[in-house]
Formats: sequence, C-alpha cells, structure tokens
Amino acid sequence: MAGSRLEKFGTVFTRVRDLMRSGVIQRAEKPIWYDVFQAFPPRRDPLHVKPRSRASSKKQETVPDIFYREDEIRAKFYEQYGVGPRALDLTKSTFVSTCQRFVDKYTELQSHRELEESALFEETGKALLSEGIVLRRRGAPPVSAESKDPVLKLKLTDMLAEQQSTGSHNKETMEDPTQTKLIDPSYSNTIS
Repeated sequence: MAGSRLEKFGTVFTRVRDLMRSGVIQRAEKPIWYDVFQAFPPRRDPLHVKPRSRASSKKQETVPDIFYREDEIRAKFYEQYGVGPRALDLTKSTFVSTCQRFVDKYTELQSHRELEESALFEETGKALLSEGIVLRRRGAPPVSAESKDPVLKLKLTDMLAEQQSTGSHNKETMEDPTQTKLIDPSYSNTIS
C-alpha cells in the first residue's frame, strides 16, 4: 500500500540517498545520475501534484460509429446465409472466409456492372457457385449432390470406354504391337 504513496514523500534523489544511508543500497551500486544530481541540484525540488479534474468540466467524448460499405454487405450475407457449415480457420494466415470471398466478388461485380443491389447480391451468389463455393440459405434444404448437367454424370469407366472406342477408329500405325497407343483427335499428345 505504501508503494502507491511513495511519490508524495520526497523525490527520487532523497529516497535513494536515504536507502544508501541505511545500507540497503551499497555505495558501489549507486545510480549513475546520483553524483551529477548531487553536484547540480535543481533550483526547486520536483513536486508531484496530482491533477484535479472537475466533474462538471469533464466532457463526455462519444466515439462515432464507423461503418464501411463492406460491413453492410457482410451483415446481409450473414443474415441470408448464416455463418456456414465450418468454422473459421484462424491458424492459417492465408485463410479467406466465405464471407470475405463474397464481399470481394460483390465489389468486383459492382465495379463492372450497373445492377440493383438485390440483383447484384444474387449474381454474386451465382458467381461464387460457378467457382465451386456452395452457399446455403438459412432454413433452406441442403443442396443435392446430384447435378442436373448430364456431362457431369459421366463416370470415369464410361469415359475411358468411349475414348477407346473412338481411339480404335483413329489408330495410326503402331511401331510395337505389344504396346497399345491411343490417339485422341482433340489432343496432339499420345496416351500410353
């Protein structure tokens, strides 16, 4: 408790001087500034006076709310889509949240096109879906894993069988009959 009142009783110089007299601080351990202060003392001793403030003169400082345009987009995103299925990974310095990707795409589309805000919001969602980021609206059923595009339903085995059947029609002369080479007409490379 006395530590909080030390500045009221004497100066740093008088306290160090008294500690040296009592033997707490040895003469060899005295501070560097002690001899200079003793040789050239100030004209007035430094006095600590705690500033008093009047309760009536103290003005209430209010910090204004700071909102950016991106904050409005984020608020609408979280209102419509929620937080998302997975937590934010703050351990990676390069991690970009789905919301931040949405805001970036929104501002990009906004600079390129002149659309209404609601249409721009929908276009941003579609653009992210085309990039592979699935956004799920709050309360909406989950997106089905099946795609409506028939090209995406093809299986790898079907694709290979189709390539082999078209490749047998387009085979060029083989140098080694034990090695089968297929030539794809769309590529100039050969597959071994």
